[in-house]
Amino acid sequence: MKGTLYRALAGALMVGACTAAMAANDGQVRTSQLLGSDPEYRETWQKVVKKQERLPDWVINLSGASTEQMTAIEEDGVKYLVGPLCETEQSCDSSRLIVAFSWDKDEAYALWVQVPAGLPADKSPSRHTDKRWLGEPNDGMKQMLEEQLKKDPNYY
Repeated sequence: MKGTLYRALAGALMVGACTAAMAANDGQVRTSQLLGSDPEYRETWQKVVKKQERLPDWVINLSGASTEQMTAIEEDGVKYLVGPLCETEQSCDSSRLIVAFSWDKDEAYALWVQVPAGLPADKSPSRHTDKRWLGEPNDGMKQMLEEQLKKDPNYY
């Protein structure tokens, strides 16, 4: 009888702990956590970056700073998990990545945006941007990634 009571109590505590953890994260992930959350994401991302030259480690490993959670967005009838990533929080104004993974984890795309460091405040970052596409996105995907970039109030 005591063993059953202890098992029931332990089970209730575990359920409570899991519920609290899920509530704190509400089931979403940040871009910097994605490759560690599922091996399928890592495998798909490695296919995207292996053909690229001169990518920094934070792009190759999606290991930079991500202050926002990824969101689900639909493009051409396909759902994608989309989110931003920067090397550091301080470098977001000069270098950032907008990443999109298909819901089935088979496809990944990204827009890497670089703005010259120290750009004067009276210069529009969008007019001095160097863009690099990863994953060979089609025009619809490019437009969707650019729309995500334009949501940033510091990018005008």
